[in-house]
This record gives sequence, structure tokens and C-alpha cells, in this order.
Amino acid sequence: MNIRSMKQCPKKMITKDKRQYDVVVIGGGPAGLIAAAEASRRGKSTALFDKNKLFAKKLRITGKGRCNITNAADIGDFIENVNTNPAFLYSAFYSFTNVDAINLFASLGVETKTERGGRVFPVSDSAADVANALVRYAKEGGAKLYTEKIEDIIIKDGAVRGVVTQNGEEIGAIGVVIATGGVSYPLTGSTGDGYRFAALAGHKIIPPKPSLVPLVTKEEWVREVAGLSLKNVEIKIKRGGKTIYSDFGEMLFTHFGVSGPVILSASAHIKKFDTNYDLCIDLKPALSPQQLDRRILRDFETNINKNFSNTLGGLLPQKLIPIIIELCKIDPFIKVHQISREQRERLASVLKCLPLTVTGVCPIEEAIITSGGVCTDEINPSTMESKLIKGLYFAGEVIDVDAYTGGFNLQIAYSTGYLAGVNI
Repeated sequence: MNIRSMKQCPKKMITKDKRQYDVVVIGGGPAGLIAAAEASRRGKSTALFDKNKLFAKKLRITGKGRCNITNAADIGDFIENVNTNPAFLYSAFYSFTNVDAINLFASLGVETKTERGGRVFPVSDSAADVANALVRYAKEGGAKLYTEKIEDIIIKDGAVRGVVTQNGEEIGAIGVVIATGGVSYPLTGSTGDGYRFAALAGHKIIPPKPSLVPLVTKEEWVREVAGLSLKNVEIKIKRGGKTIYSDFGEMLFTHFGVSGPVILSASAHIKKFDTNYDLCIDLKPALSPQQLDRRILRDFETNINKNFSNTLGGLLPQKLIPIIIELCKIDPFIKVHQISREQRERLASVLKCLPLTVTGVCPIEEAIITSGGVCTDEINPSTMESKLIKGLYFAGEVIDVDAYTGGFNLQIAYSTGYLAGVNI
């Protein structure tokens, strides 16, 4: 086996010509940077290693480059927005809250603003500003940051003793934080290294799968409206006629299906595909069927001598009009004064439930977050220390926890990184 804990370590592992630290953090994302910053600020000699040439590489592309830093919800509501193992995060969320995160970034010169759904963004709309602030926080705290790949962890007699770099150098440490992320967006360095370290140390790994990922649909018409964004819509995901998830907000059509905030959150509830899922999009959630019918009648009366296809501009985006016409099976060239009540009801029905058939999810490489990872039963939730190996800690996405969109996953990274850093 690769890990040095499986080999006989030399009696004198660390000599004066070797690098040695109290703490080594593996992974330069938000969880790792916070952990390194907090450990070094508490007097621990700390080194952070990341295999990328740029720290916080994944963070720099989050939120389409804007970075949804956290959420302004009451901290008690954060647990409700965690999809996997929420109770595990109770201590972490209350030890380093969303308010703590916002105040930290403010102290680092990153002012924030709150948008719809409580989403907190930097005023600059720049994810790079957020990433650079965290790097600065770690460096100013005294942590040494290296762009080197860690290949192994040295474990002896049930305790951490250091790490091994890719070139074979042994670096001494009595505490190691694994903050390597999951396996989503592998081009940013999230390639599952932490799972390997943890497994070789004896930890159980919950098989990783995509979470917060776009959905693939059966209907080909989505390609015709690819790129179209819908705001203030309500969606329902149904399986066997039973609604398993509903949400309100923004979504996006793609060439393969659907994406956007409400869709990504819905994907966390799609566990298996022994059958397809039904997606219903309510384009007019603020209107009851009766109110919608009255609205349609008013539009028809205003355009009484126009063709049906030319009267829907007030109700729908232009790209969606031909799709709706086809689905409600009304002649696009019929004059609106000739449309029957039954046809009008069909139109309203489609507007209240634009149907799509979900046949799958995109590959895990395209997921925002990985679900799965190091089993939480084997981690102390109050400290993030391994229950199996003394001095081994975990932080961030490498742990089997994941949440909905809205800044909750980044808060998991900060909070678990903080606990690891202050306790190591």
C-alpha cells in the first residue's frame, strides 16, 4: 500500500535538514485556507500544500465567477438546507457562523451584499477577490503556502507523523488536515486524493456521486430554447406521481435539459433512475388557474383580431412561444376570438405545468458539489478529528456532507475548516 502507515517508519524520521511543522494542511480551497489560517494564528507552525499553481482554483469559478459566499439565513436554518448528514454540522455551523464569515471577509476588505434567497455575494461580484482574501488571511496569519502535491500521509502507532511529497520528501507534522475537496470539477484539482488518504488510514468512504448537477431531459425541444433563463418559476419533481421536491426561483434551459439554482437543488433529491422523473414547471406561480384564465382573456380581448401566435408575447419569452403552442395543440394561425374555452384551458394548463421528463443527471465532473466522502460516523463533529487516527482532521467537501445552492456549501467549508484549525 502507498500510505506510509503501512510501512515500517525509520526510528528517526525527522532530521534538521528536513521541513517540519506542527500542522500540515492538504488542499488550498476555502476549507484548507481557513484551517491553515486558524491553526497558525494559534501559534502552530503551519504549512498548506496544494497541487495547483493557483490556490482556491475552484472557488474562483463559483457562482459564474461571482462567488455566492454564504447565506444570510438564520444560522438555525442552515441545518435544514443540508441534504446529507445535517446533524453532523451542528457544532461547526454554530462555532463559525455565516455572520462570522461575512465579518471575516469585511475585515479582509471584501464587502458583501445580499440578494434574492438570502444569497450573499461580494459587492465587486468577483470570486477572485474572495479567493485572494482567504489566501491573504492564511499568509498573514503565518502559514506557509506551497504549490506541491502531497502523495502520502505518514502514520505510526495510530497517530499522524507527517506527509510525503510527490518527489518523496518526508515532512514532519503532528497534525494533518485533509481538505482536498471531492471529485467534481476535476480540472480544478478535485480528483479524490483525500478519499485515498482517508481510506488507507482505515476510514470508510461513502461512494461519491454528483450533487447540485444539471438534469438531462427526454424532450428534444429544450435545444430550441437553450440559453433561456426563467425567473420566478415554481418547479416540482415527481416520481410515480408523488412530489418529492418543489422549489421557487430561477432556472435555465440547456442543450441537454435544464439547470439553474432550483434545478441544481432538485438534483440532490434524485437518487436513482430505475424509473424516470417528471418535472413540472409552473410559469405563472403567482396566478391561480382562475386568475390566469382571466389574464389570458384580457390579452385575447386586446388582440381580438390577431392570430393566436401573436398574442402570447405578454405572457411568455419569445423563444418559448412556439413550444407552448405546440404543446397545447392550438392552431397558431387561428384568430383569438375563435379559440374555445377548452382550448384556453389547455393553454392555461401548460402554462401552469410545462412538462419535462428527467432521464438522468450530468456526469459527476460537471456537478457543483460531490455527495459522499469520508463517513461522518468516524469524525468527531466537535473538532473534525478522526476517531481512528490521532492528529488527522478533515474539512470541507471531502466529508460526506452536502447542501442545497445558496451559499450553504461554502459555509460548510468555512465552518469545518475553522473547527479543524482551532482544534488541531
